[in-house]
Amino acid sequence: FSPTEAETAVYNQVSAVLEEAHGILAELQSYNGAGQEIREAIQNPGDLALQERAWNAVCPLVAKLKRFYEFSLRLENALRSLLEALTSPPYAPMQHLEREQALAKQFAEILHFTLSFDELKMTNPAIQNDFSYYRRTISRNRLNNQQLEAENEVNNEMANRMSLFYAEATPMLKTLSNATTKFVSENKTLPIEDTTDCLSTMACVCRVMLETPEYRCRFTNTDTMLFCMRVMVGVIILYDHVHPVGAFAKTSKIDMKGCIKVLKEQPSNSVEGLLNALRYTTRHLNDDSTSKQIRALLQ
Repeated sequence: FSPTEAETAVYNQVSAVLEEAHGILAELQSYNGAGQEIREAIQNPGDLALQERAWNAVCPLVAKLKRFYEFSLRLENALRSLLEALTSPPYAPMQHLEREQALAKQFAEILHFTLSFDELKMTNPAIQNDFSYYRRTISRNRLNNQQLEAENEVNNEMANRMSLFYAEATPMLKTLSNATTKFVSENKTLPIEDTTDCLSTMACVCRVMLETPEYRCRFTNTDTMLFCMRVMVGVIILYDHVHPVGAFAKTSKIDMKGCIKVLKEQPSNSVEGLLNALRYTTRHLNDDSTSKQIRALLQ
């Protein structure tokens, strides 16, 4: 998809963020943590050499975690620019998605990255352990009036913000959900339907591509299938956060039964993270308006 002249400014801004996204995922994928060093330091509190070894192992990892957190803020700005472009008057959401296909594709790529990042984070307990150890060490040294060099890199205020970010099961998705909710609340003149219709249309496109054999046979590899599934789940979650009654109600413009069925037809190892995202990061799944059938499908 080549951007039109009108799309170029936003497209270039988002492209720069997406280029960085590949490196972030690769770094997270190879993140092994300092579990061994931390265990030895905790078991031998009097051994200064082991304390130093653990600290030296953790500091570069925390610098990495800071980079991931700062990237989430850039991702938030990119999403905001895309939402503005894809919902601005006078066009309806469907017209926007047809006219600005390059931006719609970037929106999909942001969601694909977000769910990929969160799946990796969910299955890597080392992230929380490393960061907790870092904070405990800094607190202990502060009590002893020692200032550590690493604090210049991640000071107390930054550590607090990072702590809130990594405490979330799906931190990137939470960042995007908050950003979408904020976008809607700040744009009072924009009908909320313009945003939710844009999201529900994308969910519908993904579902149709996944469940229709003639489209699905064009997917040459499993990565394309995964891309479609992640984007579908991503827009469902954003819709559920922004729409007053959410994605699971009868009046929702998203065919939740169809979307969940499509996911459940795939091998469980490739979709379990996505089903968990629907179970645990949506807002309205447990509302009274959600049918028992849909809840049972997500059991």
